[in-house]
Amino acid sequence: MSLNASKEPIPSAPKLKVAIIAARYNLKLVDALLEHTLATLRQAGIHEPVIERVPGSAELPFAAEMIASAMHPDVIIALGVVVAGDTDHHTLIGNATAQALCQVSLHHRIPVINGILITNNREQAEARTIGPINRGSEFAHAAVEMGLLKNQWTR
Repeated sequence: MSLNASKEPIPSAPKLKVAIIAARYNLKLVDALLEHTLATLRQAGIHEPVIERVPGSAELPFAAEMIASAMHPDVIIALGVVVAGDTDHHTLIGNATAQALCQVSLHHRIPVINGILITNNREQAEARTIGPINRGSEFAHAAVEMGLLKNQWTR
C-alpha cells in the first residue's frame, strides 16, 4: 500500500463475518491500527467483528489458522507492528508471517488481510498508525472488498 490509497467509499457489507487478530506487542501502535480498522468497518455496517489478541506478530498466523478452522469467517484481518532493531529479526518476522498468512488464506479459501506493518524505525510506525497515514482504514477496505468477492464466488 502506498500514499496513493484509494479514496473510494467503503461498500456496505453489514452481513460480512469478520475476524480481527491483533498483536499486543507495540500495543499503542497496534491499538491505533485496530481503532482505525474498526471505525472503517463500522462505516460498512460491520459492528461486531470477532476480535482476538495474541502476544506478538509472530503468533498471528497460528491464530488465523485456528479462527479460519473453527469460525469460517468471510475474512480475517491480522494486525501487528514490527519495528526494526539492531538485528534482522523484523525481516524474518515480516517474511515468515506474510508467507504463513497467505498459506492460511489459500488453504481455507478465506481472505486473510496482512495488516502487519514492518517499519525501519519508530517514526515510520507512528506515521502509519497514529499519524497521517491511515493503514488501519486501508486494511478494513481491503477486507470488505475481499470478503464480498469471496462471497460472490462461493455462495
